[in-house]
Amino acid sequence: MKKGSPVIIILIAVIIVVIVSLLPLSKWSGGRIKDFSLFSDILKEVGIMEGEPSYATAENIDPELLKAEEEAEKAPQPGEPIDTIISPVKPSRVGDLVRIEDYTTLGTGFANLKNAISEGRLARVAVVGDSYIEGDIFTQDLRELFQDAYGGEGVGYVNMHSDFPGFRRSVKQGGSGWQSFSANKKSDKKYLDLTEQYFTPKGTAVSTYAGTSAFKHTGSWSRSRFLFISPDDITISVKTDSGEWEERNISASESVQCLEIAQPVSEFGLKASSSSLIALGVWLDGTSGVSVDCMSSRGFSGITLTKINPDLCHEMAEVINYDLIILEFGINAMSAGQKDYSVYCSRMVDVINHVRFCYPHADILLMGIGDRGERRGSQVRSMAVAPAMISAQRDAARRAHCLFWDTREAMGGEDAVVQWSSTGLMNKDYIHLTHKGGARLAGELFNAIQHDLK
Repeated sequence: MKKGSPVIIILIAVIIVVIVSLLPLSKWSGGRIKDFSLFSDILKEVGIMEGEPSYATAENIDPELLKAEEEAEKAPQPGEPIDTIISPVKPSRVGDLVRIEDYTTLGTGFANLKNAISEGRLARVAVVGDSYIEGDIFTQDLRELFQDAYGGEGVGYVNMHSDFPGFRRSVKQGGSGWQSFSANKKSDKKYLDLTEQYFTPKGTAVSTYAGTSAFKHTGSWSRSRFLFISPDDITISVKTDSGEWEERNISASESVQCLEIAQPVSEFGLKASSSSLIALGVWLDGTSGVSVDCMSSRGFSGITLTKINPDLCHEMAEVINYDLIILEFGINAMSAGQKDYSVYCSRMVDVINHVRFCYPHADILLMGIGDRGERRGSQVRSMAVAPAMISAQRDAARRAHCLFWDTREAMGGEDAVVQWSSTGLMNKDYIHLTHKGGARLAGELFNAIQHDLK
């Protein structure tokens, strides 16, 4: 074989790429240079690595938000006046603690959550967000911290089907045969609740759930509930630890119905075949302590929450009500070249007010975006427009009179992404948290909430 032949050149190139794949570049550079793995890229391409979502590194702005911005450009509205009466704002950071900023009209803070805990009833928390919390990342650890402190069991809300069932550690989820509908797709708004999604059977649809030992309180639970709407008489089959399917005959109703198993179980399953069934979700928890629901919708900016049906939410609240609703959004509303987020701010004010109307007995906390990275030459730094987005989110909380938490500040502020990515707390897209990072951030928020609950 001649020197310089294509085969030798290709072989040398492959060897170099393999060596680079093995080097801990992120660690050596303090996170400024991204690790490169030829092996993982190939495995993902051929479908060997399953059970984990992949995140596009390109900017993906929520199409609903783009539409809203186009409408604002065509028909500009006069600026909304800032409220003149604002609750005093405590310093965001006190030592290592990043405090909750209270913009509620009377400075009520977590009054509803505090009452639920003190009364000994089940305190229910919903964390509604985007892919940042997908797979129960962050919320699984927030749940465990709450349940360690105040009691509680199970994982709360789970949907009927997951595209990445192996990614979530807090529950083993399986099943098939469901067609999903969501707020950003063709759907009937009268069936949209806080989760922003619902499901209908395609043929015979099955959902199964089993506890796990990954967390102290997720191995079993004492109450399993399935919420649905069935305009026709149908039969739903259920099973628990016994493994035997039992049929339940359901009478037709346009109202929300609840199928409940009130006994300690570590497994729960549903089976239905009627295409008229509207499946709203499953809740696995208990009757006391704290339950934390993870409601994630990939690609959402949050503004579609104005589409949820208040009447449906009020009906569901007779069975599943909330004492605290945490809104986690923003990463799908950012782009590197945009510094003006006033349209997004106004839309989020509408969102907060609408969610409050749907759940009038819930405290509402808006989370600012976490730190997000971008490349500047060979380095990774904080996204330059992140402070502008956080300012818009804080202003939305101020104008809508709700609570606000500066997530990015809790992560360490400017260039926190460098440290978080180099220590395995953040994925290599420099946006999404790893399970380890979710646990770290959950601890920060829990400490901030605990400070105000005492």
